[in-house]
Amino acid sequence: MNDNSKKDIYILAFESSADETSAAVVKNGNKILSNVVATQIASHQRFGGIVPEVASRHHLEWINRVADQALKQAGITDPKAQLDAVAATYGPGLVGSLLVGLMAGKTFAAVYDLPFIGVNHLAGHISAANFVKATVYPALAVMVSGGHTELVWMKKKNSFEIIGTTLDDAAGEAFDKVGRIMGLQYPAGKDIQDMAAKGKENIDLPIAHTDNDFDFSFSGLKSAVLNYVHHHQQVDQEYDRNDLAASFQKAVVKAIYDKTKLAIEEFSPKQLLLGGGVAANIALRRSMEKLAKEYGLDLTEAPIELSGDNAAMIGAAAYLNFQDGIFSDLSLNAEPSLNFPVM
Repeated sequence: MNDNSKKDIYILAFESSADETSAAVVKNGNKILSNVVATQIASHQRFGGIVPEVASRHHLEWINRVADQALKQAGITDPKAQLDAVAATYGPGLVGSLLVGLMAGKTFAAVYDLPFIGVNHLAGHISAANFVKATVYPALAVMVSGGHTELVWMKKKNSFEIIGTTLDDAAGEAFDKVGRIMGLQYPAGKDIQDMAAKGKENIDLPIAHTDNDFDFSFSGLKSAVLNYVHHHQQVDQEYDRNDLAASFQKAVVKAIYDKTKLAIEEFSPKQLLLGGGVAANIALRRSMEKLAKEYGLDLTEAPIELSGDNAAMIGAAAYLNFQDGIFSDLSLNAEPSLNFPVM
């Protein structure tokens, strides 16, 4: 085990929770020395979504390759001497996918006698903001991805409490399902964003009310889009797909804006963070920028290129654990339903 008191800390990280196989080397939690990502999108497009068994097989094919490339790009020739820890995502995600990256990370740590750090995938998305600037606490994180749409309150470093969560479809999931309804390929987020830029927000679509003011629900919105499309098909009437995309995107962004605004007023954070795959959506970013300005908050957005699943963000989250001396036993198992504590 390397000396934890050394000035610079180098962590090799693995991420394989869904359909991206990734390895990265991160220095001091805020500098990327390498970040190799092998995507499987083409393999899953014909199915309209991720097929767990197919994803697992691809991870097995790619995990060693991305690790070798990440080490090479970072100039790591002697892992035991040059690395300080190994990290891997252990949840949430697809269990078969998680196991591949987790086993790779634990095996690497065991072979080179390095400390191992199991990382919560959601903490990774939030920690991606550290590549822009250090987080100031207390902070409020808006985590928006394919499987999660959550408001996370962080009183201090390594403290994550969910104050609002997804009751059904997450925002990214809703984008993909609406894309399928509109005949778009998976993943549909970028296509809907591009179509929305050409359309008008002139279709009235519902935003769900939830018992907890901070919770999210997008299944009703998805159903409203489906009913709208079916109605026009039944009466053999054309509709403007760009207008529908714009109106749907507006409803999603407004729901996130409104819930986040309520949370800001309730908790008074010093900083607002935006992360997750859907954080790449330009309309959402502009909405959060407007909100932060309204309340005089410092907004830190995960870089667009790091919004999707990648190992660099796992390395950033692992560094926070490393600083606090939080390490994992090599008996750590995958937890597909892992989440943060609920307040």
